[in-house]
Amino acid sequence: MKKYLLALLIAGSAFTSVHVNAQSSVATEKKTLEKPYNPSDNAQQKIDALIKKAKKEKKHIILQAGGNWCGWCLLFNDFIKTNANVKKNLDKNFLYYHLNFSKENKNEAVFKKYAPNGDKLGYPFFIVLNSSGKVVKIQESGSLEQGKGYNEEKVLDFLKNVK
Repeated sequence: MKKYLLALLIAGSAFTSVHVNAQSSVATEKKTLEKPYNPSDNAQQKIDALIKKAKKEKKHIILQAGGNWCGWCLLFNDFIKTNANVKKNLDKNFLYYHLNFSKENKNEAVFKKYAPNGDKLGYPFFIVLNSSGKVVKIQESGSLEQGKGYNEEKVLDFLKNVK
């Protein structure tokens, strides 16, 4: 019985150690990544300006919904800036804005207008607007993930399938 309890204690300690190390790694990574969300932005004003620019440039707009508190949001921001193929596609076809959702600013009116059911998706998620400001697609991010990051082919496929 003592051996059994000792084995359980050792196994539990190993699991706790791995879990704590994984959490520590994510926390460290979050600290090093750029924080692109600005809770003090007037989001609707920023989006309106992007719509004007999108009309002139004949581009779509992607609103990346999330916050600086969200590790996956920060990872996606880093991915689109460091993956050359994705960056090239985005720069050519889209304008991009990080739509903040946080306790400091939930941007409730903006979310209600562009993604009334977005709260069911998890973060980040993406709201794609055409150059007139009409929502043409809402995309969750889970299907774009691979391991502890994002998959280039899946992200490019998402971008190419925006109509």
